[in-house]
Amino acid sequence: MSNSDGQYDHIFLAMAQKHAGGMPDFLRTFAGFLRRKSDFFSGDWEQFMMDIFRKEAEIAMSEKTEKLKQQEQDKKIREDKEQEVRAAAAAAAREKEISDQKICDITDEEAAEIIKEEESKKRQKLLEESTAADGTSPIMINDDMSKPIEKVEDDSEKDEIGKLLPNAGNGCTLDKYMWTQTLGEIELKIPFNVTFALRARDLIVDIQKKALKVGLKGQEPIINGELCAEVKIEESLWVLQDSKTVQITLEKVNKMNWWDRLVVTDTPISTRKINPEPSKLSDLQGETRSLVEKMMYDQRQKEMGLPTSEDQKKLDILEKFKQQHPELDFSKCKFN
Repeated sequence: MSNSDGQYDHIFLAMAQKHAGGMPDFLRTFAGFLRRKSDFFSGDWEQFMMDIFRKEAEIAMSEKTEKLKQQEQDKKIREDKEQEVRAAAAAAAREKEISDQKICDITDEEAAEIIKEEESKKRQKLLEESTAADGTSPIMINDDMSKPIEKVEDDSEKDEIGKLLPNAGNGCTLDKYMWTQTLGEIELKIPFNVTFALRARDLIVDIQKKALKVGLKGQEPIINGELCAEVKIEESLWVLQDSKTVQITLEKVNKMNWWDRLVVTDTPISTRKINPEPSKLSDLQGETRSLVEKMMYDQRQKEMGLPTSEDQKKLDILEKFKQQHPELDFSKCKFN
């Protein structure tokens, strides 16, 4: 992989956001740039482009294959450990029966079911004790909570009052969970304050195209609602970190918009306060920085319902024309 991979992502993302038609329009714009500003199409351009795209496609497929392979390995390790636990428990149960002179033949399936039931009872008791200890759901957020916007300096932003300020990851930190985001994905963390090490079997994590349910079995779900926007189920995943925290990665379907909340019942954050990559802009120079600043300015203007830089130029030209032709009546004219 080249060291330059990702170097210009912020520029391409800013450009892509201006194309309502998605990737086809974006590629068409780039091809038009090559046609107007270079002799690219005078040579063997088709083979050249196919070589590049085939190479990138191979890398993408390789990364996906490796990801699936790792998931299978993790699953195999978990299953092997569970099998060892079941076997050890079954052996212990049989030894106890022999020592008590109460020998009883049972099948492996019956032994596994008995062990599973006993473990479930023990872990459910631990969950109930953890919940009763603090009188609340067994969760704990240590980070600073996202605070609401109480006042604004510009009247055009008065609709932002009451919304929450984004956290450092352009997401939100609530009392039960926190999430961060990029244009491509959401990362959600739900820490649990329990007195024992959690296992995957203790949890309910259900990821749907536009819904999410997360919680401890036998307890009220921490999250159970409609997502802000659609996600790709096959590309989303979850893991249990340090036996205490559930981390969920949701792949966005629409990679051109910021989420203003995780589920629709959450208080929204102010997407105007999102700062995608503040350190990147200072690294740019000359025309590149001017282009990115112009794109960011136009985006803010659109969000506030104000004219972009191009729209303002047109309005200035029209105003100048009106001044040059006072004999014309523009009062009944409608301009878009």
